[in-house]
Amino acid sequence: MELIKGKSKFKTKDMVETALLTALIFVATSFINIKLPIAANGGLVHLGTVMLVIAAVVFGKEKGAIAAAVGMAIFDLSSGWALWAPFTFVIRGIMGYILGAISYSNNKKGESIIVNIFALIVSGAWMIAGYYLTEVILYGNWIAPISSIPGDITQIVMAIIIGIPMCKILKKYVKYI
Repeated sequence: MELIKGKSKFKTKDMVETALLTALIFVATSFINIKLPIAANGGLVHLGTVMLVIAAVVFGKEKGAIAAAVGMAIFDLSSGWALWAPFTFVIRGIMGYILGAISYSNNKKGESIIVNIFALIVSGAWMIAGYYLTEVILYGNWIAPISSIPGDITQIVMAIIIGIPMCKILKKYVKYI
């Protein structure tokens, strides 16, 4: 969202795309998930991370960050995870921004599979650290949150397997930038 002479470059089209991406992330998180009984928080593996990758890589860091933060925080608020919503808002928003920023670095424009995978690994490390610290804060335990890490890694692996190839396909059809 670059400012030019006091005006935002974030146009109506950008708002509509961001709203649609937010809805897609919410739906993928809400309806395509598996609750795991092993983690301290009950654990949740979902395809919202795949949609987050698509939003950030295909549409850029601003839209990816906003859609991820809002879409996944709305999921938390509407699914009995309200205590997690502020943490999710920050963790996933920053994750989307990191992912988009790295994917678009050095004029790659989200078109390099290797850079996109690297971006996902870096932003995924942020997500894992963020949720680990969140569980430490919420549960007051440094050991129990370790059990959530395999589920987080599973989401990142699914995003590499499903999301990155989908980005490559969608970049051909979505002319953005």
